[in-house]
Amino acid sequence: MDPVAPRELRILVVDDHELFRAGLRQLLNRIDSLTVVGEASDGAEALAAAERLAPDVVLMDIGMPGTDGIEATRSLVARHPGVAVVMLTADDNDDSVAAAVRAGARGYLVKGAGLDDVRRAVTAAGRGGTPCGPQAAPRTRRAGPGG
Repeated sequence: MDPVAPRELRILVVDDHELFRAGLRQLLNRIDSLTVVGEASDGAEALAAAERLAPDVVLMDIGMPGTDGIEATRSLVARHPGVAVVMLTADDNDDSVAAAVRAGARGYLVKGAGLDDVRRAVTAAGRGGTPCGPQAAPRTRRAGPGG
């Protein structure tokens, strides 16, 4: 009997840098189990795109003009609790990690992460896990309930 292949995960990439979004889309679309279904350049666009595209996972930057990634995550998780948000940002300070976790992000990676780290995080989040990059993992434990 053939094993059943896992369902393909639908990804929304949110970052205010167009070149970063395009590169990430190209890299993620090379992974068989992932499909980038859309992009957004700020939190407001991310919320609208999530309504239209129904992604499984949103890769969200924190520092964006207008609605930032923390506020967008809070709103997105409230409206669509089944959507997993993984922060992918250059901001790796304790306050940002804690704010992301409180807003409902399931995972946190810094932009220096490798493609394999991103793949693992997206896949884990899309399957209900709570992935973190090695730099943020100790901080998310402190930021959680009672932390």
